[in-house]
Amino acid sequence: MSIIEKAITKLDQDKNSATGQIATSHEAGMAEAGQSDQREPTRIKSIDSKAKIAKPPEPVQQSDSSHSRKVEFDLEKLQQLGMVTPETERSSIAEEFRRIKRPILDKIFNTNGTRNHHNNLVMVSSSLAGEGKTFCAVNLAISIALELDHTVLLVDADVARPSVARYLKVAPDQGPPRTGLMDIIQDKNLDLADVMLRTNIDKLTLLCAGNHHKHATELLASHSMSKLLNEISERYPDRVIIFDSPPLLLSTEARVLTSQMGHIVLVVEAESTTQHAVREVLNQLKSTSNVSLIYNKAREFSGGDYYGDYYG
Repeated sequence: MSIIEKAITKLDQDKNSATGQIATSHEAGMAEAGQSDQREPTRIKSIDSKAKIAKPPEPVQQSDSSHSRKVEFDLEKLQQLGMVTPETERSSIAEEFRRIKRPILDKIFNTNGTRNHHNNLVMVSSSLAGEGKTFCAVNLAISIALELDHTVLLVDADVARPSVARYLKVAPDQGPPRTGLMDIIQDKNLDLADVMLRTNIDKLTLLCAGNHHKHATELLASHSMSKLLNEISERYPDRVIIFDSPPLLLSTEARVLTSQMGHIVLVVEAESTTQHAVREVLNQLKSTSNVSLIYNKAREFSGGDYYGDYYG
């Protein structure tokens, strides 16, 4: 027998051997299946007698961190501090801010159909520190939020010394500050909705200052900041945006912001701010047409509460 014939014979033997193994395995499998079929009723009955319907896994709840997207103001505490709140009955502070907000709202919305660029951006500032600009910015924002037709975004733009979240007692006790203005300017992946904080005052939203940055002035003057201001100004036509700004005579950040604002509200502390300081600030703002002054911390009239006799 030749080598080729031997090889063919060998292949035939291997093939027959493999076929036999396959048949054997198939028969064994059929036998196991038959045995399984015989035991199946007992097995199913056993399981059914103890079975319970499996519940789908509960959805994972995201834990609220210090960076939660909603914050709760202690409205009772704010009222005790003499601030405007939704629960405030008629009082001198509530009436004062009604008088302050009305001409501002008129200038923003009563424009005969023509709105100026960034017309709804309102910057609250002062000449120097300690004149009450944050107090006035917060009260103005809350007062406007009580309007039926307008919503308010309160922005802490005092990026060197953020005050709004601390003033409202919603700043994190530990760790980094809440993500806010400085972060969204730098991070293109952040959306405005990612950093705005809803509050327990229905129409008031808060945007914190964010993390401190040594080049804050340059960031506020950047194209990213202009793009952000365009977005928050134009996204909702009924929205008023209040900026708590740094003092104008103490920071370059405030001067950069003034060029982007539709309205400037300058807080002047009674019997403290000098005429020279006020004149200097007004000179800086001479290119801005809409400038209003709030005379803050003035003494009450000798008759007591100005509104006391009427509102009781």
